[in-house]
Amino acid sequence: MSTEPETAVPSVELAGGSTIPRLGLGVFQVPPAETARIVSAGLEAGYRSIDTAAAYGNEVGVGQAIAASGLDRRDLFVTTKLRNPEHGHEQALAAFDTSLEKLGIDYLDLYLIHWPVPSTDLYVETWEAFIELAGSGRVREIGVSNFLPEHLERIIAATGVVPAVNQVELHPGFPQAELRAVHAQHGIVTESWSPLAQADPVLFENPALMRIAADRARTPAQVILRWHIQLGAVVIPKASSAGRLAENIDVFGFELSDAEMAAISAISAPRRIGPDPATFVAPAPQ
Repeated sequence: MSTEPETAVPSVELAGGSTIPRLGLGVFQVPPAETARIVSAGLEAGYRSIDTAAAYGNEVGVGQAIAASGLDRRDLFVTTKLRNPEHGHEQALAAFDTSLEKLGIDYLDLYLIHWPVPSTDLYVETWEAFIELAGSGRVREIGVSNFLPEHLERIIAATGVVPAVNQVELHPGFPQAELRAVHAQHGIVTESWSPLAQADPVLFENPALMRIAADRARTPAQVILRWHIQLGAVVIPKASSAGRLAENIDVFGFELSDAEMAAISAISAPRRIGPDPATFVAPAPQ
């Protein structure tokens, strides 16, 4: 396989000096038996950032696709996340080793605390373990996922170390303006999960979105992904077919106007699709 993707994806610099592609491939809810095939197809389509998690149960398949790709490891950006039951200093260190082994690689580009799980009150201790991992050189960047402003402020105050990334639910129905402002204040990169709101008809059948897509000769999904990018976010849509993989990555050849961006942001009242980080305890569903 060529080391150069056909579709050039711009990158953004993270706190530790690494660069993450603005658009990557998410594998949430991808069955383990299908993961290697889908990730391999994504790499063929030009994706160079792959986002998985221990809770997804498909790290092995991601690693198989990486090994079979023929790509230089330095050309890839690999993210995984700590499972909720593995919060705590020693548990987090052991879980990191397990994830690396399953992925079949010797370092991670980005390791995230998947959820803060405030009910156990271990996320500060877990963050301290992440800082140690970063110091070891086996992970280039450390960050969090689903952290609310109060969780971010607490770990920063306790350790002085700012997460490189906060990966959160973000889509036009839940644009997270307040949280994004906190990220901007601290220099944290916002990364969007569920960026297409699971194809919610309220969003995809909205007349304003459909009109913008028609005017741009693009699909509604492409318009939404472009909206994320112009917000300044990193975005990781899921796809399983070759056609959808190609469609999702083809969002860098057009630009939305300020009016179009505002129209998309105003589509619906904010609402979550996923759990509330303030109360969520269980591992992410597989």
